[in-house]
Amino acid sequence: MDFNGTWKVYSEENLEEFLQVADAPEMIVKMRKEVKPVIVIEQNGKDFTCTMKTPVCTKVHSFSIGKESEVTSVDGRKFKCTVREEGGKLIAQTDKFTSVREIQGDDMVEVRVFGSFKSCCEDEGFRVRM
Repeated sequence: MDFNGTWKVYSEENLEEFLQVADAPEMIVKMRKEVKPVIVIEQNGKDFTCTMKTPVCTKVHSFSIGKESEVTSVDGRKFKCTVREEGGKLIAQTDKFTSVREIQGDDMVEVRVFGSFKSCCEDEGFRVRM
């Protein structure tokens, strides 16, 4: 699995609903509806640095597979997260949400599920294509 690269978001499904369920501030919901971030992933073995760039802010998150790390959300909330690799997928899990990233052809696809969000949407949750 090689996630190295610069990934430009070009498609997002259920973004607004996901952010509302995740209790994101209204300002963040409005901004994210207008802005498609660029994600830069640098992978060195089991160590990763993910940088999310928007015109408003840049967030950097570093982690190692299998080790707990601290993540800061766009609105400043901090939470603990552990990422594992399973079948070529990166699975990030906290007590509130799960994110699964995988390479599909030339795209990286991420599906995020926040608590009961999966049960209130027709598909698997918030889906991003990069």
